[in-house]
Amino acid sequence: MNQRLHGLGVALVTPFDKNLQVDWQGLERLLTHTAAGGADYWVVQGSTGEAATIDETEKQAILTYIQSHNPNTLPIVYGLGGNNTKAVLQQIAQQDFTGIDAIMSVSPYYNKPSQQGIYEHYKQLAAASPVPIILYNVPSRTGSNIAPETVIQLSEIANIIGIKEASGNLAACIEIKKKAPSDFLLITGDDVLTIPIMAIGGVGVISVLANAFPQPMQAIVQAMQQQDPKRAQQHQCEVYELQKLILEGGNPVVPKHMLAMLDICESHVRLPLVPTLDDNLLMRIHNSVQSFEG
Repeated sequence: MNQRLHGLGVALVTPFDKNLQVDWQGLERLLTHTAAGGADYWVVQGSTGEAATIDETEKQAILTYIQSHNPNTLPIVYGLGGNNTKAVLQQIAQQDFTGIDAIMSVSPYYNKPSQQGIYEHYKQLAAASPVPIILYNVPSRTGSNIAPETVIQLSEIANIIGIKEASGNLAACIEIKKKAPSDFLLITGDDVLTIPIMAIGGVGVISVLANAFPQPMQAIVQAMQQQDPKRAQQHQCEVYELQKLILEGGNPVVPKHMLAMLDICESHVRLPLVPTLDDNLLMRIHNSVQSFEG
């Protein structure tokens, strides 16, 4: 299983139409685009997919649609987490895991649990889940951090196979890589940190930019896998402006604008997100997409 989740994971957006219903044709174009662009696996219903504003019926319909429109039979990592351990356990008990290769579960947010609370939360999820779990550490969204010591402790649980690290803390990543089991997956959740995290032993990236531009992100990953950091650096410099625009304008708002410019799906998002960006940023997105495509 672990080897199947090396490389480029795409944190899929959820396309919406003007009525803010799921745009199934847009989703199909997105799946075709990312599969053809070199995605190694898909992450479904993570932060980028606006999981917080999608109800359970929609989530299941989206998952089923993706599973039935998977020409490359890519592995699927499904976002399933929350800040109420009992509720997450109920979701696991009710979920049909057919065709799901792993869960990606975000660290409990808002409650600000202690490290012991985070450990116990994931320990219970691991005991209940019939598929492997990937931890997701994203302090900028959750308000709390999974400390390296806690990750290392959790890595000893057989059903917890890796972590998507989006803290931006390279020292923490080194600590995890040094002390966790050798087959424990260290995956970057920040596109711009793909090279440094892979350089210290990370196995790839779960990428936001790869929704619109999977090929250059795959090129970065492959260059690092082939121990060619100079080539990886060249590709990284090519996409840096696009990555920077996402950091400035927000995820998934900016990626959806990029996808709209590529005629893959529209830029609609659900409240409390809004698609509005200032004119200067929109012009920079337009020029960067055109320049890269040209």
